[in-house]
Amino acid sequence: MAELNYPWIDNFLNMMRSTRNASQNTLSAYRGDLTEFALFVGRRQTTPERASADHVRKYLKALDEKGLAASTAARRLSALKRFFKFVIDMGFREEDPTSTLDGPKLGQRIPKYLSEADVDALMEAAGRRPGADGLRLQALVEILYATGLRVTELVTLPLSSFLRESPVLVVTGKGGKERMVPLGEPAQDAVRAYIEIRDRYLAKDRVQSRANRFLFASRGKEGHLTRARFGQMIKELAVEAGLDRRRVSPHVLRHSFASHLLANGADLRALQQMLGHADISTTQIYTHVMEERLRTLVETAHPFAEM
Repeated sequence: MAELNYPWIDNFLNMMRSTRNASQNTLSAYRGDLTEFALFVGRRQTTPERASADHVRKYLKALDEKGLAASTAARRLSALKRFFKFVIDMGFREEDPTSTLDGPKLGQRIPKYLSEADVDALMEAAGRRPGADGLRLQALVEILYATGLRVTELVTLPLSSFLRESPVLVVTGKGGKERMVPLGEPAQDAVRAYIEIRDRYLAKDRVQSRANRFLFASRGKEGHLTRARFGQMIKELAVEAGLDRRRVSPHVLRHSFASHLLANGADLRALQQMLGHADISTTQIYTHVMEERLRTLVETAHPFAEM
């Protein structure tokens, strides 16, 4: 079978890489979504950059008939909108076939998060891990819960971030944007303990010096611990902590960080900055926590509340 070739998709991805500084994960997601659309319209004797509004409507209908989640269909339509904007900006066509199309209605998403007791159980399980592997895992989990970093931000942290003994991390997030995130004392202690044995750990793991700029260096081709491997480590730790592994992931720990901060009085704008959200509306998925806090406040502090 001949290799599929979609020059406009390649050009679009090159633009996203060079001018938008899109991450490899973002580029892979765009490529997958746009290639699937290209295959769909290819069976109808056209190419993605020439597709009509009718093609897009039929594509979205096909996704619905497959039973895909509304959030998945919305993401794919968003990818198409961005792709066609690029095609128009390049002067290939004038009309946008997605301009009159609305995405599927999305219900209010309540993020999954762990209780504080569940997080304590994870931390205790990490603390029971022996040796250098245990110290590395403790540092990973402590940093993640203390900062709410995205998993890619966590595994690519440079060693230099921690050599200054600063209680604040400077994190490079999406689009190359930097933000400052405070690091609590337990996380600082865990990192210090790991750094003390880090060089011996890397020597044991045969990590080359080129990778040593990463805090969590690895001998893999990326030079650092991968997202997938860290996800596996968290699942294994969940089992050791007596938790359902299906409920625990790096992203759930990020949600837990945010939910617990708000439940304990944090400001939504401050949380937005720590999470690296460009828009406050993204952070507002955590307002269910604020609503619960306000309800509890009324029930306990209002003079007419039941005693």
